[in-house]
Amino acid sequence: MALPEGGGVGPLVGKRTWGGLVGIYDYPQLIDGGVVTSPRVAFFNTEGEWDIENRGVAPDVEVEFDPQAWRQGRDPQLEKAVEVVMAALQKNPPPKPKLPPYPNYQVAPKRAAASGRRANR
Repeated sequence: MALPEGGGVGPLVGKRTWGGLVGIYDYPQLIDGGVVTSPRVAFFNTEGEWDIENRGVAPDVEVEFDPQAWRQGRDPQLEKAVEVVMAALQKNPPPKPKLPPYPNYQVAPKRAAASGRRANR
């Protein structure tokens, strides 16, 4: 599921979502085994407005879904998404973590000098 306007996670790649996000819950079954449902939940944005329903979420990078490419084992939308991510990583590489020195467990524990008690390990 797409987050509204990307949710700040990253760019959306593909096509506009279909915009049907009003949801229903389970209701008690009727005596004849049938059910009745009613819309009960929907999205609203940080501005306090109902959102997404009947308009969907537009991508940042629009890419058509190509059925012929799909039948050939390709996914142009996924390929473009990977291209976008790789370009973003090239522009803003993640920081490399600093590794602490490896512990040396072969060294005997030091003794506390004045108290005569063993040092904490």
